Amino acid sequence: MGEIQNISRRTFIKNVGLASGGLILACNYTLFSNETEDGNIAEFNPNLFVQLNSDGSLFIVCSRSEMGNGVRTSMTSIVADEMEVDWKRVKVKQAVGDAKYGDQNTDGSRSVTDFYETMRTMGAMTRMMLITAAAKTWQVPESECTAQNHFIIHTSGKKIGFGELVDLVKTLPVPTNITYKKPKDFKYIGKTLKSIDVKEFSNGSAIYGLDKRLPNMKVVAIARCPVTFGTVKSFNKTAAMKISGVEDVIEIPRIERPFGPLGGVAVIASNTWAAFKGKEALEIQWNYSKNESYDSDAYRTELTERVHKSGKVEKETGDISKAFKEAAKVVESTFQLPHLAHAPMEVPNSVAWVQGDTCEVWAPTQSPQTAREEVFTYLGTTIDKVTINVTFLGGGFGRKSKPDYIVEAVMVSKAINAPVQVVWTREDDIKHGYYHTVSSQYMKASLDNQGNVTGWLHRSAFPSIASTFQPGTEYPAGWEIATAADVPFDIKNMKIESAKAPAMVRIGWMRSVINILHGFSINVFADELAHAAKQDPLEFRLKLIGADRIEDTKDPIKYNTARLKNVLKKAAKNANWGRPLPKGHAYGLAVQYSFYSYVASVVEVSMIDDKVKVHNIYTVIDCGTAVNRDTIKAQLEGAAIFGMSLAYYGKITAKDGAIEQNSYSDYRMIRMNEAPKVHVEIVDSIEKPTGVGEPGVPVIAPAIINAIFKLTGKRYYNLPLSDYDLV
Repeated sequence: MGEIQNISRRTFIKNVGLASGGLILACNYTLFSNETEDGNIAEFNPNLFVQLNSDGSLFIVCSRSEMGNGVRTSMTSIVADEMEVDWKRVKVKQAVGDAKYGDQNTDGSRSVTDFYETMRTMGAMTRMMLITAAAKTWQVPESECTAQNHFIIHTSGKKIGFGELVDLVKTLPVPTNITYKKPKDFKYIGKTLKSIDVKEFSNGSAIYGLDKRLPNMKVVAIARCPVTFGTVKSFNKTAAMKISGVEDVIEIPRIERPFGPLGGVAVIASNTWAAFKGKEALEIQWNYSKNESYDSDAYRTELTERVHKSGKVEKETGDISKAFKEAAKVVESTFQLPHLAHAPMEVPNSVAWVQGDTCEVWAPTQSPQTAREEVFTYLGTTIDKVTINVTFLGGGFGRKSKPDYIVEAVMVSKAINAPVQVVWTREDDIKHGYYHTVSSQYMKASLDNQGNVTGWLHRSAFPSIASTFQPGTEYPAGWEIATAADVPFDIKNMKIESAKAPAMVRIGWMRSVINILHGFSINVFADELAHAAKQDPLEFRLKLIGADRIEDTKDPIKYNTARLKNVLKKAAKNANWGRPLPKGHAYGLAVQYSFYSYVASVVEVSMIDDKVKVHNIYTVIDCGTAVNRDTIKAQLEGAAIFGMSLAYYGKITAKDGAIEQNSYSDYRMIRMNEAPKVHVEIVDSIEKPTGVGEPGVPVIAPAIINAIFKLTGKRYYNLPLSDYDLV
């Protein structure tokens, strides 16, 4: 960390880097007003993330978005622990979109991973300055002073509150040699903390995007072309204008940027209901794009034909041809998975107010900096003229990191010179999203006489996320194919290939991303190989992973096969793997390394009237240092339900270029009567914190499929299970 000077109250210290996010720190930098009516509260802002006031109140800024992921609690608790504050006196301020906070993109299960050391530094630095201030006040050595629960305490027993030290501490230089707590002394890190926002969640005072209101705000609903990238040919607004509350109807163009709006016809109204009814009354003629021919079933068949032929070699070790030629047994399988939608409970929405060359936005966004860039680019103004306020998110799963819906609100606000709120319907959300990719995969493996895997071929075809940023992309990005190429199995002869797959709709990342499709195929295929080798799936998988080792990958955090095997063993132990189960019940397992974390699940399944019933899910995660165990447990419980929803019902299809699904009625989620008991164990670790929100998803579907095979002898290579009338 570069040197930081504690200078005047409004001075910004530039060119100071901290941690991988490239953070810029500031001293005495006012982030928000906190004065009382008489204006007498002094303040101390040692950096962008901490503000301590003379009344002892403490504000900690969270630069990542809260969408049920617990990030405001986790990141705040890291600062609070190192600072030695009273948790009850901590308040959180949500950062607006600004590069000074470092990377604010709340995706990829990276928030705690990226900011753990940074937030510890924030707290430790502040604690040390408070100790220095107290020592100067008492004229005693700093070594005789300690911080404890919002006070500095001297060995004599006298103490002074943090707030009382503000006037002095803000004159001190920032320490350059930071002393951190030892893990054994943590009060909040590694413990179970309830959400810092639980009161607001419970009493309804939490402000989500849909809750935001401005004076004279108009509500907007937008009709978009059923075929992705289609445009408006003509429209008749007569019927819409007759609906009470509808004030105007305008066309908005498509913007050809990765997160540009699709364009369409916007109905402007005084209330949401009128806007929705006005949209339904529109008469629109569309210019369908070349995507009008898109048939997702036919397309998936094309992908399957391609993966049955040699593809682009992504990785090759050993001699795969020789392994197959000399094999005692060869196993081949083909997997097909459909498009998926994010479908968060809160639909995309945004409030925007364009006034001259300035714009202010209030939105549930996972990436406020991306939204800010898209807005100022559209307006042709400068970035400092755009403010992005982040509300709570009613779920995100990656959808709300794409700010097309925010730009829509900006476009309409500018056009009508008034504040607006764009609200999508559930049908809009399902039909006009950024979809998780469709895929087809071919896998082939060879076994020797002892049931050892001697050769492994994995050929994968799926439209890449890169196609959203570089139209015409037909092969996966390196990081996408890495989820297949870096499989942690001890196999000498291995070949990973990809096949051509142009995108026909907008492709975007979704919770767990490419791990969904590769985690499914690899875990189901490994189970199939265990059966072919006549070995127990658990023992076979442990042998397949092989000896303890640190894999040599390009990632900054290397994966450790000992940790991978450990979560698998623990999940099996928790489920009492191998014990006799009730008649008609069976276990299935899966294990996955993703987002630098290790997750294994054992799933107990039964068949009741030829329907699949999941009774228990035993999940174990090793995510390094567990910052907040309550959040981790909740995330894995949610991941279990999310993964089950994908396995049971997840399927988006297109016919004549239009998405066929409409709402939760035909893009279903797991319901309460279908939910199993989810048992979670968090491995104790002192390693660097790693991902939590996403790694629990990819193990669920394959574990269910493997359990069904154990029960019925039938293996399913395609999802969802509803296609087979099993749910």
